[in-house]
Order: sequence, then structure tokens, then C-alpha cells
Amino acid sequence: MKRLDNRVAIITGGASGIGKAAVEKFVAEGARVAIWDMNEEHGNALVAAMDGKASFYKVNTANSDEVNAAAEKVIADFGKVDILVNNAGITRDATLLKMTDEQWDAVINVNLKGVFNCTRALAGHFKDNGYGRIVNTSSVVGLYGNFGQSNYVATKAGVIGMTKTWAKEFGKYGITSNAVAPGFIATDMVKSMPEKVLDMMKDKAPLKRLGQPEDIANAYAFLASDEASFISGTVLSVDGAVTI
Repeated sequence: MKRLDNRVAIITGGASGIGKAAVEKFVAEGARVAIWDMNEEHGNALVAAMDGKASFYKVNTANSDEVNAAAEKVIADFGKVDILVNNAGITRDATLLKMTDEQWDAVINVNLKGVFNCTRALAGHFKDNGYGRIVNTSSVVGLYGNFGQSNYVATKAGVIGMTKTWAKEFGKYGITSNAVAPGFIATDMVKSMPEKVLDMMKDKAPLKRLGQPEDIANAYAFLASDEASFISGTVLSVDGAVTI
């Protein structure tokens, strides 16, 4: 038996990068997956490769009306939802003195409000079912800060705070709430950086390599499984020990 057999998961930002790796991992572990993303081309291409185990929904997680409607649609289509992986996120980097209102608002709306919107939309369903797994994506920068990322760091620290709060609020209903804090991960965006920047990232980690999207997907799958049924309110750093 696979660890996610008979489970239904929503993975936001699931069309590419870490989200795509998570979709592939969850399907391999037996889950059926609803991919929430804005990129229809990538999302539909991924669905085609998942042998009927995944469906794509175009959802702007920053828009609560879209999220609520999509949550109802997924429950109708799949019959239930067991797992929510709040993976969607964006960056709009600038130092504080140069950061615009637009840069601040864009990141807050997706990375923080989006996580709030999605979890609020599913929490009642989880409560009624007496079961739920909430897995949020934070970041090592949410724990330790980072130059030029006031907006991003604020969201990732906020996600940690919400994760712990939801663990307290929902534990009595059989719902766990955890976060994963990735370090430097070799997504397509990161791999396009100059070689010397990549080398610097690798050198910072005692394991002397970048993480792979699959490393984060593995952590998501574990926290979403019954193997982690007594783990809640925790932040799992998956960073190659870069922060110690």
C-alpha cells in the first residue's frame, strides 16, 4: 500500500518547479491531485502525464472568491479533499528603500493572503470529515531574514505563525498543520542564475549542493501522510544544513 492511497490533495502552484515535483510525488504515492495554478499550459501538460490521477484548475489564490469556488468544485469533482499543500509563491525583490507598494502588495497577496484564503476555504471541510493535512511552504529566509526581501521574508515568517496557530485551532478535529522551509533549491529559475552565484549557494551548505525540487516534495509527502499523524505545528527545514 502506498502512503497516500485513497487521499485527495490540492497543491497550489503545482504546474512547475517544486509544485510540479510535489504533484508527481503525490501521484506516485497513490493520491489524486487537484493542481491549482495560473499557468494553464504547464498545468494541462502535467495533467496529461499523470495518467488520469490529476486535474488542473486555474486559480488565483490571492482572490478569495476564486479560491472558494475552486474548493467547492474540487470537492464536487473528487468527493472530498484530505490534503492542502500551500506551495504557490512569488518574489518581487528590492531593498526596503527601493521597494514599491506594488512589489510589497503583490508578494503579500499571493504568499500570505493566498495561504490564508486556501486554508480557510478547506478548513471547514476538514473539520466536518475529522481529518486534514495542511502543509505550508515557508523558507529559511522566514526564519533568518534575507537582504533585499522584506516582503518575501514577511510572508514566509507569517506563514510560520499561521501554521502554528492552525495546529492549535484544528488539532482537536484531527487536522495537522505543518510547514516546510526550503533552502537553496535547483528550480529552473535558480538554475538560470550565473554559475558563480550557484557555486556560492552550494558553498554555503555543508552538504555542498543545491536541493532538488524532489527533496521538498518528499518532505511534503511525509507531512501529508499518516506517518506524520502526531507531528503538528512544526517547521521542517530542508536546506542542506545551510542555516546552522
